[in-house]
Amino acid sequence: MPGAVTRTVARGMIESNSEPYISNENAKGEKVENFAVIDTETNWNDEVMSIGIVIADGATKEKIASKYYIITPEYRVGGMFSHELRSSENEARITDRKQALGELKQWMGSYQVRKLFAYNATFDKKHLPEYASYQWYDIMRLAAYQQYNKAIPASAECCKTGRLKRGYGVEDILKMLSGNNRYRETHNAVTDAEDELKIMKLLGYGISEYAAALI
Repeated sequence: MPGAVTRTVARGMIESNSEPYISNENAKGEKVENFAVIDTETNWNDEVMSIGIVIADGATKEKIASKYYIITPEYRVGGMFSHELRSSENEARITDRKQALGELKQWMGSYQVRKLFAYNATFDKKHLPEYASYQWYDIMRLAAYQQYNKAIPASAECCKTGRLKRGYGVEDILKMLSGNNRYRETHNAVTDAEDELKIMKLLGYGISEYAAALI
């Protein structure tokens, strides 16, 4: 974001000191609120061990800010993607679940975020009942369906609903949309959230067109 200056706070958490965007106008001159893309990673006990959130401009889908938390003691249990916990360029704030979710909620509130987007959002919503008051949208409900994702080949095997029968994870879909076959999903929460925002940008739909993805 032009003019933004970053500073390191609270155990290395990166934060912008620019004034929060509240709302923006789309090409039609309509006011569009900021939104957030959220991703969680879980440990072997199916407990959240990391959370990544990217706040984006509702009109342009450009990233405004991001935060990344590692949850203690849950991360110490280990999980399938524990080796990726510290692979992000974003430094992590390590704290307990209650503190992390409280700080993130306050931070999202400063940007007036009311809509949360996630890929396979049912999973993230189930693991974050503290955020039940937000409006949750599943990016997958557009990205994995032939009638919405024009990058899905006509020859692809799909269910009667239009959803791909296989190969509709973040990695497969982003490869398909971007044409970058070298892309690999990291399973780092904040990096994955940024990649899911890229999927939204490449799909090209306005936020209001995600009504079908509300869960």
